Amino acid sequence: MRLGSAPTAAGRAAAAESLACEGVLSAAQVRATAEAIAALQRPDGAIPWFHGGHLDPWDHIEAAMALDAAGFPDRAAAAYRWLAASQNPDGSWFAAYADAPEGIAEPANRLCETNFSAYIAVGVWHHWLVTGDEEFLARMWQPVRQATDFVLSLQTPGGEIVWCRDEQGREADEALLTGCSSMYQALRCALAVADRLGRARPDWELACGRLGHALAAHPERFADKGTYSMDWYYPVLGTALRGQAAQERIAEGWDRFVVAGLGVRCVSTNPWVTGGETCELALALWAIGDAERARTLLRDIQHLRDETDGMYWTGRVYEGDDQGNEPALWPQEKTAWTAGALLLALAVLAEDKATVAVFGGEGLPEGLPVACSVAECVAA
Repeated sequence: MRLGSAPTAAGRAAAAESLACEGVLSAAQVRATAEAIAALQRPDGAIPWFHGGHLDPWDHIEAAMALDAAGFPDRAAAAYRWLAASQNPDGSWFAAYADAPEGIAEPANRLCETNFSAYIAVGVWHHWLVTGDEEFLARMWQPVRQATDFVLSLQTPGGEIVWCRDEQGREADEALLTGCSSMYQALRCALAVADRLGRARPDWELACGRLGHALAAHPERFADKGTYSMDWYYPVLGTALRGQAAQERIAEGWDRFVVAGLGVRCVSTNPWVTGGETCELALALWAIGDAERARTLLRDIQHLRDETDGMYWTGRVYEGDDQGNEPALWPQEKTAWTAGALLLALAVLAEDKATVAVFGGEGLPEGLPVACSVAECVAA
């Protein structure tokens, strides 16, 4: 499969210039990072974590969105073609795919995670906002529709969505706050795609409203993963929380997860900061109007940058342990999705319209309001 004709060098240079952020990255550094992600892309459009590494659908899409934001829409389109070609008959994707020859998607993990499958709607809507390509949107309607229907087949009566279905068709018995927050954003984008194409989906509207209500009002419906920073900021990143509720949530977890000058802990109990979580928190901070702290986080995480290729190490252990191990980069991987998260954070700070629309949430459908019989909600 061809990757497609490339846009002009001038267009890519202009995109890099627009994402440059004083004190964080220059236009040349932005361009180097975007080119490094593009260099990882296989001829069939798949974007692995790193050369020779596996890929998963969610991180593949995050990298594709970053390519769109950085002026590589041809590469992003190729990434979505790979998704369409690799989709399972039930609308899902597997959790991981091994490095493989062109055109062959070899599952490395046959779990079908709802969050991974839902995210195509976010990427497709973002690509349409970047390009205005109506033919692309029409072609991608079937993959988006099938993926969304698969995801909603695992929604519970309480609104939350369980996190996976295995190869034997068995469903998980719990829902995850991080994944459901991401799926709320994906449902809103799926509704935007449907609206643009004139496809009425009132069932999606109801499901979106139910999930949004669960995220905002019923934390007890989700598995307790409170030591993970993603569970802290993802309800904001996924657009479920805004206003005072979002401000309070960010304030509540700040001291547990943010390490001044280094970034964000992946897990509150470990001395390990990670680039992906730091950049995603920057996106969440921007969404609540705190652009200055977002820029600070992006500056802080530059200790993970490798200037030889413009890529970013996944994370750094910043304290030694009682076995004599010294602080070190860990794992020894420079991942496309870490670099992608950084470019997307730069894009919202630069007020890139497409990226702002997707992560800001303004203008995205919110679903139908939900009447809740739980006593606290009735009282409120």
